[in-house]
Amino acid sequence: MSKRDYYEVLGVSKSASKDEIKKAYRKLSKKFHPDINKEPDAAEKFKEVKEAYEILSDDQKRAHYDQFGHTDPNQGFGGGGDFGGFGGFEDIFNTFFGGGGGGSRRRDPNAPRQGADLQYTMTISFEEAAFGKETDIEIPREETCDTCHGSGAKPGTKPETCEHCHGTGQLNVEQNTPFGKIVNRRVCHYCNGTGKEIKQKCSTCGGKGKVKKRRKIHVKIPAGIDDGQQLRMAGQGEAGTNGGPSGDLYVVFHVREHEFFERDGDDIYCEMPITFVQAALGDEIEVPTLHGKVKLKVPAGTQTGTKFRLKGKGVPNVRGYGVGDQHILVRILTPTKLTDKQKQLLKEFSDVSGSVPLGEHEKSFFSKVKRAFKGE
Repeated sequence: MSKRDYYEVLGVSKSASKDEIKKAYRKLSKKFHPDINKEPDAAEKFKEVKEAYEILSDDQKRAHYDQFGHTDPNQGFGGGGDFGGFGGFEDIFNTFFGGGGGGSRRRDPNAPRQGADLQYTMTISFEEAAFGKETDIEIPREETCDTCHGSGAKPGTKPETCEHCHGTGQLNVEQNTPFGKIVNRRVCHYCNGTGKEIKQKCSTCGGKGKVKKRRKIHVKIPAGIDDGQQLRMAGQGEAGTNGGPSGDLYVVFHVREHEFFERDGDDIYCEMPITFVQAALGDEIEVPTLHGKVKLKVPAGTQTGTKFRLKGKGVPNVRGYGVGDQHILVRILTPTKLTDKQKQLLKEFSDVSGSVPLGEHEKSFFSKVKRAFKGE
């Protein structure tokens, strides 16, 4: 099945900015995250969204994708064109002659190979993402068998050279074709391409050389990690083969939303309600931040929608480049339940305010309202 266009996956245009791509990714990754969305295809959609973002958020990868799409120009004829599914001339040689025109490029079946990488999704709180945390996780992974030390053979014995392929891991099969007899080299099914046979298998791993275990891993979550970002833990993946190194573990973070704060990069955003009296006369209010409560001076005559900034009260940068800011949007609350005395005082205020001269901002605002009613 062919891959969908990355721009289509994120629902953005090809001219979308980095910010638009990031916002689309944040929205979709939360929508399809397996910890939140329990639909059967949610995990696959989350993986598709993540892959699209990894390509389109990188300028070099995006330019390459815009030019070539999903096709890699380094893969010969692209696996489809005029050769009926062959990836290029090298694949034709591999099919008929066993690889690289005679087998000179054949991979050594007993060469060390790195183990598979693993991925673990961790859900953390808004504060844990901001300030970091140390915790333990438990993951299932394949590890080298302690009984046979990875050989797969019963202790006291060792694997023997396969008598069918003589240790090459491949068998030569003759085929009659219109061009005559052609030798096709295939993986030896007796030893599964390893070139070795285990006569007496290890009772612990059954001859595999690896066993499945649950391993506790200590994770240091860096301060400033954001939703969708990942932490690479080198060598914590599955065990390698033939003495090869272990793979890596990638911890992907899902950050729970906060009931009061919103985050954009290293900056924090929130709305702060104030009363009509505080807005009109000015006041010093207490504002919650991730770093504790702080005092904020609200000047007299503050309008709803006014923005204030608290420098250095945001999230620490995950790469250590300082700390973001906190942005506060003021909302003036209109009282809904008034006593008779309060109503009377407001009426008196309304009568008195008629003689108070309007400022330039108010004049401009009311002029716009008048023009709107007149249809100008």
